[in-house]
Amino acid sequence: MAWRNYSVVLRLTGDHVTRSCVKGGRWPHSFQQRCGFRKAARKPEIKKVEEELVPPHTESSESTVNRRTSTPSLDHQPPPSPPRAFSRLLKPLVFTVGFTGCSFGTAAIWQYESLKSRVQSYFDEIRADWLEKLRPQKRGDVRKEINQWWSSLSEGQKTVAGIIAVNAVVFCCWRIPSLQRSMIKYFTANPASKTLCAPMLLSTFSHYSFFHMAANMYVLWSFSSSAISMLGREQFMAVYLSAGVISSFVSYVSKMATGRFGPSLGASGAIMAILAAVCTKMPEAKLAIIFLPMFTFTAGNALKAIIAMDTAGVVLGWKFFDHAAHLGGSIFGIWYILFGHELIWKNREPFVKIWHDLRTRGGPGGGGDRGGAV
Repeated sequence: MAWRNYSVVLRLTGDHVTRSCVKGGRWPHSFQQRCGFRKAARKPEIKKVEEELVPPHTESSESTVNRRTSTPSLDHQPPPSPPRAFSRLLKPLVFTVGFTGCSFGTAAIWQYESLKSRVQSYFDEIRADWLEKLRPQKRGDVRKEINQWWSSLSEGQKTVAGIIAVNAVVFCCWRIPSLQRSMIKYFTANPASKTLCAPMLLSTFSHYSFFHMAANMYVLWSFSSSAISMLGREQFMAVYLSAGVISSFVSYVSKMATGRFGPSLGASGAIMAILAAVCTKMPEAKLAIIFLPMFTFTAGNALKAIIAMDTAGVVLGWKFFDHAAHLGGSIFGIWYILFGHELIWKNREPFVKIWHDLRTRGGPGGGGDRGGAV
């Protein structure tokens, strides 16, 4: 045990002391007397070595996530509480408004292009069916089985399948140790972090726990057909992405107001908006819990219970879920069905006409393929 302490001292004092004290590769018994060193205490030296080996780390969001997820901790000291400066929310607010506008603008253009290409797609499908009849049928063709399975899905399920795939890829990235710092920086939303805007969107596709991801994706899959048949694929994606950013911003505001800082991740805020939209549009629809299918309740009552629980969580400071993000997503979903659809989606035609004129290089008749409201 004493030799381990001597080795620590020698590493910290230089190589010239080591050469002067070692003869023939053996440590003499009178080491302390001949070299003039006093036996160092073990605990302070270990702390000093740890301070040299541990890299500097100041971002509070990373240390918090490390403690929650049992990943290797980089800093044993508790992070300092950041100042409650609401001026830091100005940039996220501008990003939220701008991203929401771009989402619905892109969705309007997407719908225009989809309607424009339907005629060509119709003839392509006729030609594909004709060629399929001429080709010899193959049994056990994996590609054909996949195509048949994909064709059997509804439009809503196809759209949600892409969202689930992105969430699965991000979930796998969390399991790569070399990506931990980047994942914490860009895929967790925290107002105390240096990176504020990008995580508001990227955290919507981020799940560290498999159960968390599976539960969210199951709820999204369950409501996908109803939501997309009600909104359409393009409008659904605009609402989903905008709700993810808006819920993150509401979470930022709540954390700044209460001082309870910490990283958040997950698609719950966006999913709550879709759930609230469906429940608002169809309040008499019957719902049930997957593990308790014998108990049914109306969608309107379920939405009231969810909002009440999340409101209590915000007021009482419950930390198991980000209740502020859930509440923000739910309120946005209700608002969009009651008012937003009329204010935003029904007034998209001037914007689509501008796009049509750009596509046709200022040709006349810009409105033939505007696309009606879904």
